[in-house]
Amino acid sequence: MSTGQRLAGLLMLTTALSFPVCGFAQDIGVPPGDDPSTEAAEQEMLEQVDPAQDELGEETYDEGPDVSIPGGAIIVTGRRNRDPVRASTQVVSVLSAEDIARTGEGDIAGALSRVTGLTVVGSGRVYVRGLGDRYSLAMLNGLPLPSPEPLSRVVPLDIFPTNVIASSLVQKTYSANFPGEFGGGVINLTTRAIPDESFLKISASAGGDNRTLGQEGLTYYGSDLDWVGFDNGNRDVPSNLQAFIDSGERLQNVSTDVQEGIAAQLFPLNLATVTKDGNLPPNFSGSVTAGTSMDVGSDGVLGVVATVGLKNSWRNRSVLSQQATTDLSEITDEMTTFITDNRVLLNALLGVGLDIGDHTLRWTNLYIRDSLKQASLGVGYAYEDDYDLVEQNTAWYERQLIDSQFVGEFEFGRFSLDLRGGYAQTDREAPYNLTFNYVKTNLDTPTGDYYVANVTNQINNVDPITSAFDDLTEKLWFGGIDASYELLDNLTGTVGYAYSDTSRYSTRREFQLQMATDPNTVGLGLTQEVLTALSLRRPGDLINGASLAGFAVGLSETTNFPAFDAGLEIHAGYGKISYLPVDTVTVDLGVRYEDATQTVALDQSVFNTPIVGANETYIANDYFLPAATVTWEASDQLQFRVSGSKTIARPQFRELVEQTYFDPDNNRQYRGNPFLSDSELLNLEARAEYYIAGQDHISLAGFYKKIDNPIEAIVLSLPGGGRYTTFANVPQAELYGAELEVQYSVDLFDMGGWFMNKQFVTIANYTYTKSELSYSDGDTTLIPGSETLVSNFVDPGDPMTGQSDHIANLQLGLEDTEELSQFTFLLSYASKRVTRRDFQRPDIIENPGLTVDFVARQGADFMGVPVELEFEARNIFGRDNFEYQANDQYRIENNTYAVGTSFSLGVSMEF
Repeated sequence: MSTGQRLAGLLMLTTALSFPVCGFAQDIGVPPGDDPSTEAAEQEMLEQVDPAQDELGEETYDEGPDVSIPGGAIIVTGRRNRDPVRASTQVVSVLSAEDIARTGEGDIAGALSRVTGLTVVGSGRVYVRGLGDRYSLAMLNGLPLPSPEPLSRVVPLDIFPTNVIASSLVQKTYSANFPGEFGGGVINLTTRAIPDESFLKISASAGGDNRTLGQEGLTYYGSDLDWVGFDNGNRDVPSNLQAFIDSGERLQNVSTDVQEGIAAQLFPLNLATVTKDGNLPPNFSGSVTAGTSMDVGSDGVLGVVATVGLKNSWRNRSVLSQQATTDLSEITDEMTTFITDNRVLLNALLGVGLDIGDHTLRWTNLYIRDSLKQASLGVGYAYEDDYDLVEQNTAWYERQLIDSQFVGEFEFGRFSLDLRGGYAQTDREAPYNLTFNYVKTNLDTPTGDYYVANVTNQINNVDPITSAFDDLTEKLWFGGIDASYELLDNLTGTVGYAYSDTSRYSTRREFQLQMATDPNTVGLGLTQEVLTALSLRRPGDLINGASLAGFAVGLSETTNFPAFDAGLEIHAGYGKISYLPVDTVTVDLGVRYEDATQTVALDQSVFNTPIVGANETYIANDYFLPAATVTWEASDQLQFRVSGSKTIARPQFRELVEQTYFDPDNNRQYRGNPFLSDSELLNLEARAEYYIAGQDHISLAGFYKKIDNPIEAIVLSLPGGGRYTTFANVPQAELYGAELEVQYSVDLFDMGGWFMNKQFVTIANYTYTKSELSYSDGDTTLIPGSETLVSNFVDPGDPMTGQSDHIANLQLGLEDTEELSQFTFLLSYASKRVTRRDFQRPDIIENPGLTVDFVARQGADFMGVPVELEFEARNIFGRDNFEYQANDQYRIENNTYAVGTSFSLGVSMEF
């Protein structure tokens, strides 16, 4: 077969990977080097090839993973093998639906944690090669996704259930068809498309962990619909507060009567009263997925896939957090906070696909709602002031994503055209985040032995009673066009244009309750302390009019900058060529031009009078981003790759906005820095890959990155006490490392009997990464409110935040080759990593350590209906969460808590 015929077949294969209905069956290919001169000779050779195996025993992936990406072409080599990991010009990892199922994970973030060099931090934030989430790009069907979470640049991937995803592609080397914000890699999720046949699948599971299930926990009433992740209106902004907001006035300019009216609605009993639940229920989940396809005309296939799922889970944590002097020698504050989380995840997908000849169309509609109901009670002690503290918090966080997108992939012989576009909107609301602080002063006074509410705000370093309302909406319009043409038999060119327009509007209104004694009442001999101790010892008392007698009730608003507008508009164009100078060498060259404008500005329309003091952000830059990858197939089993590129990383909106956000996952406050600038990256990589048979392979890679102006997370202190995390640029960072990946299976048929159709599968990967921050003496950086020396929070040679030196995963499985039967142990290890820099103090360190899981999947038949049973045991040895600061002599805990071992049992039936 000629090189031109091979390239033509590969363009068809690209479409088949993006929308695999029948494309793989159309062209099997022939071994390299054979060039039949007639169609009869070619047909004779095709008939001699087993469609399931090639001469090396390799699978040809006739039903390969469904992958849809911009530009369409991840396969450009001339090999018959259809495995996209091997055949791509770039370094990719692809998890098919079966690979994801093997991990037993219920969400994509968990499944991706098994990919070489990837770790999951917090709630679904995926780090590539130890780089933070700002260096990772998440896409859906080759299109961008907005994030509903202000603490993450990308959508937290734990909100994507595995039942809506057909494949997950991770590409670690840059190619010009992807956006320029490509630091560590891109994660592209492809949703399910046209099914091969009609089906209906019903799944359900239940479980829990040994620290939560059946144990005591905290909760509050909320509303009748909390269990499905919705509110019945109880958490709507109260009428008096809404009227005040609409007026555009400031609190200090309204009467005491107006303030009292607002205060009376800010602490409703059903949202403010924490109760004990003596027997927490099990976690449960359920989903229904259905699909069908039908012939349309003479060569068309129309398919529909729909799914809906609900997951409700509980988690208990008892978090230890401490503060100390600069050298950590003396603890100044200590708090143990018991937290109960009730998380509800609702998802729905409707996908419609149409395949007409060589043309494919995909319309995908996705809805995800992620709600968290949290109640906490903390008990602490202030060593310097000798007082005890009790802090109670009730909160509700709801995140919602609506995404509608269209993808069209068209083939016209040598010419192919991709059209992509859509709209997405995310919303995050956190209404009625209520905090109550009670202090026992331990003084020799009438109230020294009472816990009293801090309503006068006169106790140092103790937060007052607050009620906060957060609301965020982000809208994203996106579109792109990509065209490829086979210029010569061994040369294909691709050009493309992409546009995205992201707008975010975020508001935060936080109100502190303030009271003072009535002089006439005090004159009767009642002191302020006595009134506080006797009348204000419970949250409910704060809205009891009788209890407020003798006090002047008022409010103050702590959010000086309550609302921000943010936007990012990007125009991008690229060109790339795929060139085969010889049959065994593929050269992929490209360059991308991006012009972007990023803005963050205070919304001056909130108040009738202008707001002063807020800093605006305006970043307008354009870049040329080259990329090159060369792949050499040294033999049928061995190939080498080298690649180099330049990419960028822009500051995230949440890193720029001067608003305070609370992260319920790690119990921390964040505030943005409007003075951040873009980071620029140089990326180099070399890799060797050896393919044994089937999917068995071994690969070894080395990589290097140089980053100008990387962004690091740092901790600062508030003037009146308390601490928050913000961000700052550091002059430079270097990162280098190596990756090793092995997959090997051993047939056990020689053992006979039960082992006749069994095989033992080993999948292992290890990533070593070393990063170093650098700067010159006297280098400064801008932080909120001032300019400071970089040396105040970074030492030369310090690692980048979020980077673990060692990441390893091991899967040991026993699988049946003829039917569904899998038993897999999964081991994951990540070494220590810095989570934040502390100003003039030791870094804050997280130590993930080793976790061991077990997943068993077994197929069965129930009255002629296929049934799948699944058992999971997670964190079998109870690895706890450790986050701390330490020097040579002392250690304090920042966010340390015990993590239980969890179990679940699930069943699914497919009709």
